[in-house]
Amino acid sequence: MIVVSDTTPLIGLATIQRFALLRQLFGEVYIPQAVYNEAVVAGREVGGAKQEISTATWIKIVPVKNRLAVEVLLDELDLGEAETIVLALEMGTDWVLMDERKGRRKLTQLGLKKIGTIGILLKAKQSGLLAAIRPDLEQLRQHGFSISQAVIEAVLREAQE
Repeated sequence: MIVVSDTTPLIGLATIQRFALLRQLFGEVYIPQAVYNEAVVAGREVGGAKQEISTATWIKIVPVKNRLAVEVLLDELDLGEAETIVLALEMGTDWVLMDERKGRRKLTQLGLKKIGTIGILLKAKQSGLLAAIRPDLEQLRQHGFSISQAVIEAVLREAQE
């Protein structure tokens, strides 16, 4: 399985001490250089995200080849999202991990399968890796993740909590 990730799901899961779920669910995760730079080089230390990402041997940094495609996407997206989408296209990815609305809309237009931080938690619960996701959703909110009450209720229904 080929999985490419944007910055936010990496930071979100590391912030709530659920970073290992990525490896458990997907094995290796590929990130473009811009995502590494956002999370580790320029990143504020958020819940150990910098440490988790920089030391995880199963996270592979892959350079994006098509710089022109990245430049075109920069009209709508930030560099991390643009490189994530181009890398996903170049690698023929199975999943793209992304939370940002504009980036997710672009993934839909391109026919790429996407899953965000909350979807990853739900997948982990459904796979038996988590007993409950309510505490994790509450922690994400406490750490500044914008999650509407409607989304939380829908996810908890889906998770049968």
